[in-house]
Amino acid sequence: MKTTYIKLSLSAVLLLGIYSCKKMDSSSESELKSYEVADSAAATIADSISSAASMEVKDKKFIKTADINMEVKDVYNATISIEKSVQELGGFVTKSNLHSNVMSEETYNTSDTEAMLIKKYQTENTMQVRVPTEKLGDFLTSINTNKLFLNSRSINAEDVTANIKYSELEAKRNQQTSENIEKIKTNKDKVALDNDNMAEGNLQKLNVMNMADHLKYSTVDIYIKEPKLRIAEIAVTNTKSIDNKYRYNFIYDAKDGFVFGFYLIQKIIVGLINIWPILIIAGALVYFFRKRKAVRPEPPKSQD
Repeated sequence: MKTTYIKLSLSAVLLLGIYSCKKMDSSSESELKSYEVADSAAATIADSISSAASMEVKDKKFIKTADINMEVKDVYNATISIEKSVQELGGFVTKSNLHSNVMSEETYNTSDTEAMLIKKYQTENTMQVRVPTEKLGDFLTSINTNKLFLNSRSINAEDVTANIKYSELEAKRNQQTSENIEKIKTNKDKVALDNDNMAEGNLQKLNVMNMADHLKYSTVDIYIKEPKLRIAEIAVTNTKSIDNKYRYNFIYDAKDGFVFGFYLIQKIIVGLINIWPILIIAGALVYFFRKRKAVRPEPPKSQD
């Protein structure tokens, strides 16, 4: 009886273990499926974000622009890569302002004649490029390979369908106004009206050309920088030793002092010659006062 109880207990333990393992396996499978669903959702979101640049709607016209702010490993190499991508896609660069912000610089003397200049700096570049609108998505994908960290990216699609229709209506109105002006008898007022209508027509044509250009080429503003400071080691001359070397030369300074003293004597003599009238007047006054003092009678001595 005791043996049968032990067997039943062991059987129950084994059944519980098998059930627990199956439950754990099923839960693991469900978690894995949930992760797969999450990954596919994330991929869908990523695809939808990248497709924003290539969005097309029937009977709609969009002017597309993008603004990108990201950190890259090397600003110069990233700039070259971006410019190359723009050129390959049939676009062009309208602005590229690459510069380094020097945070600090110190010079350390390494020998009597050599020194090392240490610069700590951060490089950044502000760019503006124009790419064909149908290739905007390809361009954004290509420059994404240069990023270390994406700070921000915005894509704007401005619906200008109504603006285009309005431009067409304005062109027709301008043409009708021109025909009406032609029917007016030639006078001073007709010339003024015709001139104003022509100026308005030219302005309208300019707006149409600008809109067509922005529809054909999308504008992308790009700001890239390096995440940390970089260090440049530049070999320079030890200027302190050079200054000490030529700071004092006894023979040259003695010779220069002798020449300076000789010219100083000459300047004094020339100065005295320039004031000779004053010297003569001063000498005459001294002579006059001495002579007057010599002829002054002495007072009689008192007798005791």
